[in-house]
Amino acid sequence: MQKLVAAAVEGKKVFDLVVEGDQAIEAAAASVYNKKTKTGTVAKGIAFPTCISVNNVVAHFAPLMSDPQSEQVLAKGDVVKIHLGAHIDGFAATSAETLIVGATEDDPATGRAADVVKAAWTAAEAAMRYLKVGEKNYSVTEIVDKFTTIWDCKPVENMLSCQYSQNVIDGKKNIILNPGEQQRRDVASVTFAEGEVWGIDILVVSSADGKSRAEDSRSTIYQRVSDVNYQLKMKTSRAVFSEAQKKSGAFPFNIRCLDDEKKARMGLLEAVQHGLVREYPVQYTAPGTLVAAFHFTIALLANGPSLITQPPVWYKPEKVKTDKEVEDEALKELLERPLRESKKAKKAKKKAAAEEDEEE
Repeated sequence: MQKLVAAAVEGKKVFDLVVEGDQAIEAAAASVYNKKTKTGTVAKGIAFPTCISVNNVVAHFAPLMSDPQSEQVLAKGDVVKIHLGAHIDGFAATSAETLIVGATEDDPATGRAADVVKAAWTAAEAAMRYLKVGEKNYSVTEIVDKFTTIWDCKPVENMLSCQYSQNVIDGKKNIILNPGEQQRRDVASVTFAEGEVWGIDILVVSSADGKSRAEDSRSTIYQRVSDVNYQLKMKTSRAVFSEAQKKSGAFPFNIRCLDDEKKARMGLLEAVQHGLVREYPVQYTAPGTLVAAFHFTIALLANGPSLITQPPVWYKPEKVKTDKEVEDEALKELLERPLRESKKAKKAKKKAAAEEDEEE
């Protein structure tokens, strides 16, 4: 992430960033856990291919060299979302953050770009503090909505965060942002439990409704659907599916990693039609709007949540100048609360509880 943030400057090609991100993950993965075990070598590599989504592109933008959009370059003031993930032995850590091209502490971003980035990061900080054992998923939904409203923004409609486990980044337990009526019925209320790991996606748009839609960009990110079995009929489909399984296993992959792009698109068509593989569509919000995203992987422990991924590399409050701030005292207190209870605070609580018992 640090390399990509540093490289995301005015004039940089989006395609080059996407390629550099995937290469960096593969190189880092190749340098660790290389000793053979009783079960063979440890699987490791990309858990989510690098995506660089700009301005009103919500997510999953990772063009191929043959796509016209591969020529897109970053411009000063662009709101750029970088999303990627890695895994070791099937245990994934995924991360995303947003930067504004050219903004610095001495020359901060202003206007709606500043508003949407500040809203997204502040909502992400609040969500972290609600991810604790015994809390409900819809509490996160509500607190994210409450914070984004401060900057006249809205969570992107129906975006899901999922529980993680080995070889799974789309588990059955979910958190949904800004749900429609049907989606609220579809996503069950669940309670967070000790030991769970979650990938949390906070996507916020500078519009009043949060709606997004697919446009003309072709999908390049795909993933095997683990609970679907189907015997592919076409020889090309079987060959492409087998190659994708060998290279990415249970995790999403970019078509670029396959040997023949044209053959890959043809082979994946049948697999998608029969639900064996799902595509990650490139979504857009309305023209003129801006989307900011922060994604983190977090473990729920007995004494509070623990971040597995690092905090944002680019974001600092001084880089975004906005005239809106959190004023509600209860919300301020929430943001000031530490993620995990310190040993000192825990001992003090135990001591206070013991003294109360003695008095009774």
